[in-house]
Amino acid sequence: MGEVGSVEGVLCELTDEHELDVKEEIRNRISALESDLMGQSEKSSSALTRVERYREARWEMDRKLDTHYQRKIAEALDNHLTAVQRDHELRSQIEERKIRSDAAYEEAKRKEKALQEEKVRQEKAKVESEARLRAEEAKSAALEAERREAKEAAEREATETSTRAASGVAQEEAARSQIDANSRTSNESKGFASDAAKKSQSAIGNVLRAAESALNLEQGRLQKFKEIDERNQALRLTYNKDFSSFERHIARLIRQISGTKEIVSEKSHDIFKIFNDPLCPQSISIAAFAKKVVSRCESPEYDVFACGHVIVLVTSQVPLAMDLLLAELHRACIYTVPKHIIYSKSAFKSKEAYYKAIGYKERDGKIESVEDYLKRLDSYMRLYGALIQTEVEGVQNLHGLKEGWAWIARFLNTLPANRYTAVALYAFLQMAGFALFRKYKSQFMKMLSIISNNFLEVLKAREESGLRAIIVEIQSYMEDKRFLKEPEGRALRGSLLSSVLVPEQNYQQSYHHQPPNRYSYY
Repeated sequence: MGEVGSVEGVLCELTDEHELDVKEEIRNRISALESDLMGQSEKSSSALTRVERYREARWEMDRKLDTHYQRKIAEALDNHLTAVQRDHELRSQIEERKIRSDAAYEEAKRKEKALQEEKVRQEKAKVESEARLRAEEAKSAALEAERREAKEAAEREATETSTRAASGVAQEEAARSQIDANSRTSNESKGFASDAAKKSQSAIGNVLRAAESALNLEQGRLQKFKEIDERNQALRLTYNKDFSSFERHIARLIRQISGTKEIVSEKSHDIFKIFNDPLCPQSISIAAFAKKVVSRCESPEYDVFACGHVIVLVTSQVPLAMDLLLAELHRACIYTVPKHIIYSKSAFKSKEAYYKAIGYKERDGKIESVEDYLKRLDSYMRLYGALIQTEVEGVQNLHGLKEGWAWIARFLNTLPANRYTAVALYAFLQMAGFALFRKYKSQFMKMLSIISNNFLEVLKAREESGLRAIIVEIQSYMEDKRFLKEPEGRALRGSLLSSVLVPEQNYQQSYHHQPPNRYSYY
């Protein structure tokens, strides 16, 4: 029993040890499996992380490539549009040259025809003069024969002839005395009229302030204006036709002018086409253009800079249009000459006559107010200032910065400082000061010094209502150095399609023109 019990005890111990070994092995295998599972899990996580990073890298690369391709497409489109625009401008230039060539050919044909007609007329006049000369010779021969016959008859009837002669002498003396009396009376009346005219001219000369050169230029332009006006009246009577439709078309084109390159080019081309329209004489269309441009000044939405470009483009092809335009400006505003008229009781019958002489308008039988007149004066001077500073590449401005510098020199040398001249000067500087400074530099600064030390000092010494505001404006213009900043609207804006399709490239900056408050100092 004891031996059997020991064997069973040993067997139990072996069984327990075996169970422990099996359990230990199972625990080790489970631990190994858990470790292997955790390793596989970490590898999977790492692989997923790498896949995510790779996906993000590929997405970023695709985005950059897409942006690059968009930029390339926008640049290609921009280059294409630029090429198309250049081709359009080239074709326009070719067409304009063709039009000019055709016009020159027609003009040459017209001159040749006129020359032939003149030659025919001269030959006809020569034949007529020869015929007239022969007729006169025959007439003189006949008169000589009649004279001889009369002489013979006079010798036969001496007594009767002497009586008739005495009577004729008496009548002749009476007639001569009457003629002498009439001549003396006529000379006396002419003398009185001449003295009155000289006194009137002397009175007007004493109140007129302007440079002689400016007056000569004004007179030349007004003379051309008068000649064209007379020619147009004659043409209307000759053609017996109403050309108002052409004038309305020109007025509509001028109203449609805005500050974009395409609109300016288009309207200039359309106006030039009207000038060359064979259905309307060119002098009539040119006169209508000048009149409508100046009359448009009074409109508050008038873009004077864009209009300046149109004027330069049109007048470069038809120089006469510039003379008529300036003549219209001189008629509308005497300060574009520049000149000023001082009031004098001896020169003007009334204040109303003086106001009309310097450009006031009469409405409903009453002279307009000072404020209305100054607004119109300001608008005319703005157009004049915008015109002289307009620069178009490849096109000559027939009335440019050189003439603008001469204007301001004559203005400061001859015109007095008052409310009218101050408004004119400030409007001119606002429009043209930037361009004048860029060209004349130190000379322009000297001119501003003259304005500050002389012109403004005289203004300050005058005690007139409404002067303080305009003095402050001119001082601010010089002290703030506004002539260093380009006036808003001076540069025409373009309109390329790429700036709309790809706004992030910022090929063209947006532009919105708000006209300044021009009349705040009134």
